[in-house]
Amino acid sequence: MGLTSEQLAAGLNQIAKTDPRVAQALARVGLPEPRHRPCGYNALLRTLIAQQISVHAARSIYAKLEAGLGNLETPEAVLAAEDETLRACGLSRPKIVYARSLAEAVASGRLDFEALRHMGDEEAIAVLSSVKGFGRWSAEIYLLFAEGRPDIWPADDLALQEAVRRLTGLAERPKMKATRQLAEIWRPHRGAMAIFGWHYYAATSKAQNDKAPIG
Repeated sequence: MGLTSEQLAAGLNQIAKTDPRVAQALARVGLPEPRHRPCGYNALLRTLIAQQISVHAARSIYAKLEAGLGNLETPEAVLAAEDETLRACGLSRPKIVYARSLAEAVASGRLDFEALRHMGDEEAIAVLSSVKGFGRWSAEIYLLFAEGRPDIWPADDLALQEAVRRLTGLAERPKMKATRQLAEIWRPHRGAMAIFGWHYYAATSKAQNDKAPIG
């Protein structure tokens, strides 16, 4: 169910002891709220819907799917729906393919959530990424928000990259590889730092009227 408020505070306070930039940022914007998703199929479906679109658009599409299909906690509704129905709810052609691939993987047992919980981070990322339409970012978002793994760092998230740029004072937004390297000093609490990064991005965007994209 994601990292708790206590885990976030403990992790970030530990980082702040050795990184004055984080200490200053915490003093400026405060601690983030936890980000929770239940483990299982529904969390991955939500993650799939949210890929490359705004939070508002993702919520709208999910609400339409829920109204049109009913129960989205299990894969049967997506498997039974016609493509036209899914398209009318707002899913693009590729996402319809991906949603069916996810539903089939879960329904067949190929994607076993109980087994996933006992895997190491990289193994779990590889298993989730094997489902069509799910890359490393989607896998990491699930492991951070649903399973609450403490050292997950979605380095190719654009908003997180921009947060790192602002925190470190870089002139340009770092790419994925550089973002990953810059976060090495925040181990083993990179999950808490990721959640703080999104919080910091949102807080400083309001101050700067910044419209930078969110991955």
